[in-house]
Amino acid sequence: MSTDSNPFRNLEKQFERMQRQIEEALEMWDFDQFDQSQAAVTTMGVDLADHGETFVLTADVPGFEKDDIDVRLSENTIHITATREAETTDDPEDEFYIKSERARQSLSRSIRLPDPVDEDAVEARYRNGVLTITLPKHDPETREGQQIDIE
Repeated sequence: MSTDSNPFRNLEKQFERMQRQIEEALEMWDFDQFDQSQAAVTTMGVDLADHGETFVLTADVPGFEKDDIDVRLSENTIHITATREAETTDDPEDEFYIKSERARQSLSRSIRLPDPVDEDAVEARYRNGVLTITLPKHDPETREGQQIDIE
């Protein structure tokens, strides 16, 4: 018998598997045949680990600056979006590309957390293309509420 209290766990796993399959299919797609070289398709690999008191989410976001990355937490779902524009020079004559696939790049992932977290204590750091987000779990002992007397 399963001890998992989340009735949607299997559905979440199926969605994650489907997302990976779509990303793998897009990686094999030949955009050059449609002259879509500006549409860079890249995946953001993520790991979510349970360390007892905290969750630690690690995401690969190579080639982006810290200011290009937006991290949001809403309703036990962490949303990561990274967007960058192509680097250009002021003189258009200086730019002559034989092939350009780095014009604009955007990555986005949303990961549902299995348990509530303390939103005020979430920390994130970005080093060498790796985003690490530490999400302390919400302590059930600190939940506020009214004491109910039992008769």
